[in-house]
This record gives sequence, structure tokens and C-alpha cells, in this order.
Amino acid sequence: MKKIANYINGKLQVPSSGKYIDNYNPAKGEVYSLIPDSDQTDVDQAIASAKSAFPAWASLRNTDRSKWLEKISQGIEARLDELALAESIDNGKPLWLATSVDIPRARDNFKFYATAVMHYASESHHTADGVINYTLRKPVGVAACISPWNLPLYLFSWKIAPALAAGNTVVAKPSEITPMTAYLLSEICEEIGLPAGVLNIVHGLGSSTGNSIISSDDIDLVSFTGGTSTGAHIASIVAPKFKKMSLELGGKNPAIIFNDCDFDDMLKTTLNSSFANQGQICLCGSRILVQRGIYDRFKEAFITKVKKMKVGNPMEDDSRLGAIVSKPHYEKILSYIEIAKSEGGKILTGGEAVHLSGENKNGWYIAPTVVEGLDQQCRTNQEEIFGPVVTIQPFDTEEEAIALANSTGYGLAATVWTSNLHTAHRVSDKLKSGIVWVNCWLLRDLRTPFGGMKNSGVGREGGWEALNFFTEPKNVCIKF
Repeated sequence: MKKIANYINGKLQVPSSGKYIDNYNPAKGEVYSLIPDSDQTDVDQAIASAKSAFPAWASLRNTDRSKWLEKISQGIEARLDELALAESIDNGKPLWLATSVDIPRARDNFKFYATAVMHYASESHHTADGVINYTLRKPVGVAACISPWNLPLYLFSWKIAPALAAGNTVVAKPSEITPMTAYLLSEICEEIGLPAGVLNIVHGLGSSTGNSIISSDDIDLVSFTGGTSTGAHIASIVAPKFKKMSLELGGKNPAIIFNDCDFDDMLKTTLNSSFANQGQICLCGSRILVQRGIYDRFKEAFITKVKKMKVGNPMEDDSRLGAIVSKPHYEKILSYIEIAKSEGGKILTGGEAVHLSGENKNGWYIAPTVVEGLDQQCRTNQEEIFGPVVTIQPFDTEEEAIALANSTGYGLAATVWTSNLHTAHRVSDKLKSGIVWVNCWLLRDLRTPFGGMKNSGVGREGGWEALNFFTEPKNVCIKF
């Protein structure tokens, strides 16, 4: 059975304790590899390596750091099919999805920041006669980058690439649930000869390895994507030390559908935004709000389409939904379906586990589930389920739609469907959400800010926002 290694100081290394954690293939429900159960010794080695490498890496010209990021991007491209297969096996998502979205995006993240850093500019201000102010932006130091299990390499690279481009060195921890593509990234970095210590990847549990990383006084800033409760824990450790942190957390995203929408386009996209990656994307629209004039039409058409969505082996091209990422998460989702029933919800379709045959008979699969008849304040509509479960409910007025959309503690993303430009602008302006898509979903320009409001996080990633986060501004005032 394959044993994954840590990547510390430019080399693949076994954990100092010799201990490993089981890594499951969710499609089959069985262990298929082992990952390091890293302890304080491994973490200390990684941080020391990053700290030692920082002065030389920070002093490189942007052009030189850009070349290294381009090499990583090319390494991902060369192994795209291998990485996509690993992502599918590790996560349970359909192979076609990993091949067409996840791995290409990871490649593009490195390529984008390799280019972006070449155009990153600071400001100058002519204050008065003989006085000029200018801003220097310098790398902060050693960055802790901690990523989740739902988009393993996609979000891993989303953090690492701008951190490295800006001149920081990195200690990164992937999710212990989906570690394989991070390990393969280690191999790529070793193959291209990335300078030792610039990037360190340490595997292990969040409660031990992750906690050791963020608690270190030698970590200068923290970028985390994951659950809101974990984000709160990280903030409680990092904030009192007055260190920079970016927290991209959970969502309970509304899809607002007005009577005048392009119905066919809306229906196709809403199917995807509800159940892509088994609903395990923080941007998925889990609360579908439909104006009453088309509510019955939408419900009938949507349910018909959902019933035709195949839950199946992630390796099969016609599988729209694959396996749930882990047994605990599988059980959590099923428990929320029972909660929805207890709250008075009517299951219009789905609502149960799906049992496949053959080698996938022990895998963790759940039918796409649509629930009707719940009020906005119930747990099902307030808490992040992070699975293939959506609720639908009608509204009458624009004001009611906005109130329903804003009624949760989250504020990550929202989708608005209307052919009226005035409605689009008014509603988008009033939604308490970091991202609003109008007549589309998950169209991402890497130059735009990404992040949420309220319990959905602190700070923004993407484009200049990311480069700003991974640098420290210094004003210089000169009288001449």
C-alpha cells in the first residue's frame, strides 16, 4: 500500500514518528493509501526550513520567482491525467469533473500568479511641493496555507501560488481526507528543483498538525479555507498574536429565481449549482428561492431533471454525482435529511443513500435531494449541510426575496436569475454576499476578489487582493 511522504526542505520525507493515517477511497469505502501522522518535530522542521529559505527567496526578482511558478504550472500540465485520476479516487468526484475543472484550474492558478506578479505595482503620491510618498510592498515571511478536502489541489494552489509569487515561503497542510494531489505536487516541486524550503507540505490531522502550524511564533500569516467553526478556532489562536489571516469559510447560498428569467438556461445552471461535486462546494446554491409565478413550473421541471441525474462510479463518464468524501460526512448529510423531515419538510426526490454494486458496493453515495415546505428559520435552511441537499421555497416580491436570501448567518455567494437589468442591479446591491452571480454560476475571473461576509469569512483572496494579503505595505515619505 502506497505511503505518502511529507515534503520538507526540498525533499520527500517519512514522518519522524513513523506513524500513518488511513486514507480512504470513498467510491469503494476502503483504505487505499497511508498518509503521515506528522507531529511537532515534522512541523518544526518544515517551519525552520521555510524560515531559512525566506531571505533568499524574498530577495529574488519577480521575474525569477515567476519562472519557478511557471515551471510548477508546466509540471501540473504534464501530469494532468495522473493528477485528475488521483483527485477522483481521493475525493469521490467524477473523473470528468477533476479532468475538466479541478486540475486545469490548479495549473492556471500557478500560471496566473506567475504572470500577475510581473504586473504588480505600488502607489506614489505627490503630497506637496518637495514631498512625495510612495508605498513599498514586501513579503511578510513564512505563510501557513491550510486547504480543505472538497477542491484539494484547486484550493491548495489558490493559496500557495500567490504566497510564493509575492516572495513568501510556505508551510502548507492539505486536508488529511484528500492528501494525494498535494503529495503529487511535492513530487513535481522535487522534479523541477524548486529551492529547498520555499514550499513545505506537511500531512496530518488538523487537530494536531494543523494546530501546531498555526500556533508557531515563526508563522507570520495564515490563509485558511474550511468550516466556520474551525475558522473561529484558528482566529482565537492567530488574532491575539496580531498576525495577518485570511479565512474563507462556509456558505448557505441562495439562488433567487424571478418570473422573467431565461427559464431553460436557469434550469440547466441551477441543476449544476445545486449538485456539482455532490453539493460539496462552498459556492453551491443550497436554498432555491423561486418567484411564485413560475414556482410550480420550476418545481416540476427541476424534479424531473434531478431524478435523471445518475449517481454512480466516479470513473464512469455518465455519472453526474460521485461518492461523498468520507463516511462521517456521509452520515452527517443523511442526518440532516432526517432533520429536514422532522422539521416538516417534504422530500420531493432523493432523501436516501444509494447503493451501487460490484467494487463500489461499500462506497458512500447519496441521491440528490430536494426538500419543500420548510420555513427559513429551520436548521435545514440555516446550517451548512455541504452535500447534495437543497430546499425550494416560493416568494412573491423582490423585497421578500432579499429578506429570505439575507436571513442566514452566512454571506458567501448568491445567484440571481432575471432578464431585468434594473432588478439585477438592485438585488445584487442589497444582498449581503461577497459574490453575486447574475444569470450564471461559478464563472470565476482570477482577477476578482473572492470571499464572504458574516460567518463566511474574513478577508479576500484572488487577484491583487491575494497579493496584497501576502505582502506588507510600507509608506516612505521623502522631502526633497
